[in-house]
Amino acid sequence: MATSSEQMVSKVPEVTLMFWMIKIAATTLGETGGDAVSMSMNLGYLAATGIFAAIFAVAVGAQIAAKRFHPYVYWIAIIATTTVGTTLADYATRSLGIGYAGGSLLLLALLIGSLAAWYRTLGTVSVGSVSTPRAEMFYWVTIMFSQTLGTALGDWTADTAGLGYVGAALVYSALLLLIAGAYFRTGISRTLLFWAAFVLTRPLGAVVGDFLDKPLADGGLALSRYAASAVLLAFIAACIVLFKHKAASRSH
Repeated sequence: MATSSEQMVSKVPEVTLMFWMIKIAATTLGETGGDAVSMSMNLGYLAATGIFAAIFAVAVGAQIAAKRFHPYVYWIAIIATTTVGTTLADYATRSLGIGYAGGSLLLLALLIGSLAAWYRTLGTVSVGSVSTPRAEMFYWVTIMFSQTLGTALGDWTADTAGLGYVGAALVYSALLLLIAGAYFRTGISRTLLFWAAFVLTRPLGAVVGDFLDKPLADGGLALSRYAASAVLLAFIAACIVLFKHKAASRSH
């Protein structure tokens, strides 16, 4: 017999086009915001990771403690995962010398392991099932790994693979369009397609964020990280205000 906690409504937003627009903006903000603290403020990757990890813990704690879906609480938690993911990936790949390839493979293994543990424990990794604290813990750990992986992948394709920020952005945009096509024209698992798209939006946001704030000599626009972050944050807030985000259906 289901307990009252298991009968709670889902605490994640319905997956619509607006969800993906906000998600990409949030991941781009994670890149510019993370770089603003670690680089512009000269705090370094480790200190910045510690700051953002504390914010992440508070944000996710508030999200899990909430009795129902709150758009601002949810998206603040998402932004927190993108910023800590940015600085953590940079620390691992650059400061620890793991490299983009090694860091990406390690994080991919952690992501797959998190999804496997989630499925083994609860029998599903569908976002519509995120209605209990245990499911939310798996959800946010998985998101954390996906955001960190996305940062490493973005840097790998833009720098090591030599695609540059624009080239890498085009590659990830094309991959997301392929997933969208598969969603509408094939019978591939919607849950699988969701997580594939969720992972790929992070490197897209990472390379777009780098394109906005990196020096002209490196192929960027050299915009202020603070200004870019403020504009992105305002855009996200406006989207949440203008468009209602109800909780996802448990059947999703």
